[in-house]
Amino acid sequence: MLASVITFLIYVCVLALVIYLVLWVLRDVLGLPIPERVIQILWVIVALIVILWLVQMVMGGGGFHMPMLR
Repeated sequence: MLASVITFLIYVCVLALVIYLVLWVLRDVLGLPIPERVIQILWVIVALIVILWLVQMVMGGGGFHMPMLR
C-alpha cells in the first residue's frame, strides 16, 4: 500500500511538472498570450484527474487502464 501511495505522489508531481513546462514554453518561449482563466481551468482539470486517480487507487481500480481495441 505504501508503494502505491508513493507511486501516486510521483505521478502527481510528474503531471504537474509537465503541465507547468507546457505552459512555460507556450507563454515565455513562444510568446503566446494565454488568458489566466484558461490556465485556471487547465489546473482544475488536472486536479480532477488527480482526484480520479486517487479514487481509483483507494477503491482498488488498479490505477491506469488503456482501453482495448477490438
